[in-house]
Amino acid sequence: MNYTKIEKSWISLDGGTIGMVLDTEGNRFLRAEGDTFGLTGEIEPGLFPLSAGNAAALRSKIPWLTPQPLGLKTSAGTGDRLGLATPGHVLAFEGTGISPVFAQQSVRENVRTHRTPQQVMDDAMWGVFEMGWKEPWGADGDHLKTPEDAKSFFEAGFTFFTVDPGEHVRKVDENAPEAQLKDALKDFDFEQFGTKLETLLESYTAAPLPVEGVSCNRLDILTALQKYGKAILHVKKMFTVISDLHHGREFDFEVSVDETDWPTSVFEHYFIANEMKRLGIRWTSLAPRFIGRFEKGVDYIGDLKAFEASYKLHAAVQKHFGTYKISLHSGSDKFSIYKICVVLSDDKVHLKTAGTSYLEALRVLAMVNPGLFREIYTFSRNRYDTDKVSYHVSAEFAKMPDPEQLSDAQLPALLDNFHARQALHVCFGSVLDLYGKEFLAILKKNSDLYDQTIKKHFDRHLADFIAGK
Repeated sequence: MNYTKIEKSWISLDGGTIGMVLDTEGNRFLRAEGDTFGLTGEIEPGLFPLSAGNAAALRSKIPWLTPQPLGLKTSAGTGDRLGLATPGHVLAFEGTGISPVFAQQSVRENVRTHRTPQQVMDDAMWGVFEMGWKEPWGADGDHLKTPEDAKSFFEAGFTFFTVDPGEHVRKVDENAPEAQLKDALKDFDFEQFGTKLETLLESYTAAPLPVEGVSCNRLDILTALQKYGKAILHVKKMFTVISDLHHGREFDFEVSVDETDWPTSVFEHYFIANEMKRLGIRWTSLAPRFIGRFEKGVDYIGDLKAFEASYKLHAAVQKHFGTYKISLHSGSDKFSIYKICVVLSDDKVHLKTAGTSYLEALRVLAMVNPGLFREIYTFSRNRYDTDKVSYHVSAEFAKMPDPEQLSDAQLPALLDNFHARQALHVCFGSVLDLYGKEFLAILKKNSDLYDQTIKKHFDRHLADFIAGK
């Protein structure tokens, strides 16, 4: 079979050279010349598969193939549900000064795509190797809820751990009197929290809070404690587990309270940060739940002036502590707010994207194989009401264009239609179960087009972050 060299990937190592080659179907392989470098599974002389074992072998020899903690650098995560998007992501990040998190996946996404943390890590690493990227990059185990979740990502080499304590956040009647709020805290473990209730109340009311525009009364404190107290204790447990796994080595740690039905007030943001600091938790980024709607795959929905005014206060809290970035979850395609966040947070922002790269893969499919795309769109449209349950989305079936009324040339534009886009976004797991093998084969054959489509889309995502820097 004929193979084409992927020139950017080729490097010299002691004993010879190694790089990637491409076959006529778009499949990638390793080619080793002069030495086998500990690779296994030889297909023909000097030709090896992109296996987990060979990924580990290369990481042991090539330092830049191992992800690193990124700290407070301006950063963006590029969730890749198909394992093929990293080359396009690299093209977008080159020369920007923004630190990429090329490996990023949540437990929920891994379940739906039938991938493991190790597969996510290795797929991103192969993209890094293919493109010759030598700058630091991160790997984020997203929305981790249990110590077992964290351990599986740690063992795969991840360097960034996003803890989601949402199951421990409690809904509160904000009109409840003080006695009722106190009564609801009878089962709270103040011993583990390291303080007594009256001591906690006194610590927030004895003097004005040190952030201009942020204040509280006893009801605010009791409400925040009831809402987030158990969540903070869960974060402490997760931080301790992950710290113990690392034995003193650095890692990025993010706390996400964005998946709630109500916004995180500015005082609650302050309370969460202040109590985590008091408990000895060290975190790199925090994702509050902001006002307005951060729905999947579409721009911010809400009053931009109100968002800016609210975010300015959140940024003031962030600056007061000075030790973490604000993380924008469900951040894909929120083009109208990026500049606000970058400017007000002095570039200390982490953007988290996920399904948008999958949607751009569908755009490519619509261009090169409209028949299969039409079938996937019809399937997603009909399945939307089932698969949307675990997402914050508002698309309506009746407003999704009827595929029977569209020509092949009109299909790519469905990726720009609010309602169709959300249906295609949330049904990714069901689509991959049914069409995944054929879909991936087509993308591999059209990898150059996919890379350029991803680059164009992420150029737009990163533009305001570059301008900020």
